[in-house]
Amino acid sequence: MFRSIWMSVALLLLGSAPLQAAEDSQAARDAFIEQMRALNWVKGPATVNVEGDSKLVIPDQYVYLDAGNTRKFLELQHNLGNGREVMVAPRNMEWAAYLEFSAEGYVKDNEKIDAPALLKTLQTNTQAGNAERKRRGWTELRLVDWATPPVYNTATKRLEWATILESTDGRAVNFSTKILGRRGYTTVIMVTDPANLGAAEDSLDHVLTGYSFNPGETYADWRSGDKVAEYGLAALIVGGVAAVAAKKGLFSVLAGFLAASWKFIMIGVVAAVTWVRNLFTRKSRG
Repeated sequence: MFRSIWMSVALLLLGSAPLQAAEDSQAARDAFIEQMRALNWVKGPATVNVEGDSKLVIPDQYVYLDAGNTRKFLELQHNLGNGREVMVAPRNMEWAAYLEFSAEGYVKDNEKIDAPALLKTLQTNTQAGNAERKRRGWTELRLVDWATPPVYNTATKRLEWATILESTDGRAVNFSTKILGRRGYTTVIMVTDPANLGAAEDSLDHVLTGYSFNPGETYADWRSGDKVAEYGLAALIVGGVAAVAAKKGLFSVLAGFLAASWKFIMIGVVAAVTWVRNLFTRKSRG
């Protein structure tokens, strides 16, 4: 179970020391909300340009953060980022998804996927990312299992899977999508409560119908002479270019990738939380 909202927000800002009075927790909660409200939220309906020669349509009742504001949001959630991710989420924050384009070239999609072997690799390598979390005083994460084993859709050119993560704060699901394009791929990582996975997948799928590479940049637009990635579908699951670097002995690259790729919602994802709703309504009135 996730901690209650007020307790998690207090711990987020004050550390693990016990709260001394109710006013302390209220002050921590208010400070956290103000930091969230200060971000430059783009409210749908809107259309934004995304790195990688692509566009994303933000539907009504959804919000978006550019790369700079996404980095701040991730820090508030005790998650690492690389400064290139953008975020989209429903206004009630039942889930949040992070998009990032990697210009690694055309990824051939004719490779078989060995889900059990990939899970073992991910479980082993996840520990590498915990070193940075520990250095920051954040809780470590453990990869428990697949929530959804990897599946590749040849029609949409989307590779999707979901993993269950666990920490002392509870469990969360990271639902990952790789959308293949002519010059690389867009990674989408959605984080949500395990109990909310089905509804969150449907909601994210609705959002991704509004994501597209610009004309000439789709997977079908590949031409002979274009750059081709050094890896296939399996490597996309375990880190893409970072996995290739690890094979060459550059394990610090893989560790850094894993530290930044896993997302965990430290305040919990609870439907219809009043303060989340008010985060946007108050700002629009303000």
